[in-house]
Amino acid sequence: MKVRVLLADDHHIFRDGLRTLIEKEAGMEVVAEAENGRKAVKLAEKLAPNVVIIDVSMPDMNGIEATRKIAAETPGIKVIALSMHSDRRFVLGMLEAGASGYLLKDCAFAELAGAIRQVMTGNTYLSPKIADVVVKGYLHRTSDDSTEKAAMLTSREREILQLIAEGLSTKEIAAHVCLSIETVETHRRNIMEKLDMRSVAELTKYAIREGLVVVDG
Repeated sequence: MKVRVLLADDHHIFRDGLRTLIEKEAGMEVVAEAENGRKAVKLAEKLAPNVVIIDVSMPDMNGIEATRKIAAETPGIKVIALSMHSDRRFVLGMLEAGASGYLLKDCAFAELAGAIRQVMTGNTYLSPKIADVVVKGYLHRTSDDSTEKAAMLTSREREILQLIAEGLSTKEIAAHVCLSIETVETHRRNIMEKLDMRSVAELTKYAIREGLVVVDG
């Protein structure tokens, strides 16, 4: 029986290349692709793949929030982060959201194929570079005030914060996440209160700093 893989990455050409490599690998097949976290969550629920390979930085819904939702709604699915980011906030965020593996995009495909097989046996796989980041990250967590603030936000609040930082209006966010404008406004006020911030500019800077939104360039 083949390992059924869902690919989630906002770069089409990267997905094409990865799909080609995976489908040449014995015992693996790609069942679907997603260009953002929100679509990945929907496809995971609909198709129930064995493994989701997901980028951390994506528009609409980032990989951390998508992983958190996949782990909560379809817990049997294994998630592997494949990212260009080795920053501890991304790594720890993905692992705490429920990911079973974290690799960097500059790894060889053989390492990714091995990681897929590892997580399918119930193990966790971390690239050697990432393992060191995780250890150091946990050692420094106690003094990290911004991490404590981030932990105060609910999953929905983090989701809405990303959309605010991406420049969507309250009306657009409401339509996007199927909530009323009033409910979105309430979430926005709660986010600002919890983070002790007074403007969208402050929220945007915070979201970028915490890795909810990544600025290209």
